[in-house]
Amino acid sequence: MERAELLELREKLSYKFKDINLLEEALRHSSFVNEQSGTQLRDNERLEFLGDAVLNLVIGHIIINRFPELDEGDLSRVRSNLVNELQVAEVARSLDLGSYLQLGKGEFLTNGRNKNSILANTFEAVVAAIYLDGGYDNAFRIIEMIYLPILKISGKSAAAYDFKSKIQELVQTGQEVKPIYNVIEESGPDHDKMFKVALMVNDIQTVGYGKSKKIAEQDAAREAFDILTNKSESSADAQ
Repeated sequence: MERAELLELREKLSYKFKDINLLEEALRHSSFVNEQSGTQLRDNERLEFLGDAVLNLVIGHIIINRFPELDEGDLSRVRSNLVNELQVAEVARSLDLGSYLQLGKGEFLTNGRNKNSILANTFEAVVAAIYLDGGYDNAFRIIEMIYLPILKISGKSAAAYDFKSKIQELVQTGQEVKPIYNVIEESGPDHDKMFKVALMVNDIQTVGYGKSKKIAEQDAAREAFDILTNKSESSADAQ
């Protein structure tokens, strides 16, 4: 890759690398490396692994400071919305990362520069490169700068969708049976648990999933809220 291209990307990131080789590695897809027999080039998968952790930490740090009114469940939903593959790929597109990628012929011919998975992984690798080159403070500053417009929207969205409270309000208004949440299944290792929660309210039973009990409860409540709201609208239409 031409150094001029790297300098252009460096300007977009507002960060001057001490070791430009880290940025080069972050932009090197495994399909490209696999075609370079006899070289010691390394693809970006190791950096992607680290960058995923750094991005989650930084986004968690940012939102807990920016949204002091949100509880753990809301914070988890905001972070999930910000770091999922689709959103991270859109962040990568905003930086035009695809045009700087080094891809193998197969990925190039199948439009790899625009694949969500490749773009998201590349952005995470770039985050790791910045973190290794300049430390946590620089990674924090750059991620916050890039995510600032998205953060303003996501925080408002999370605060508006506390479905457990919405269910409680419906119950109190309509004299329905009190909602009951039960964890019916836990799976996965301790560091990556998945919870399955059942919600019983009136004659409705729903199931929710999440990385914590609260998130799973909110997921079940969201489905129940949709059902109860639709029932109310149907009853009103029938009258």
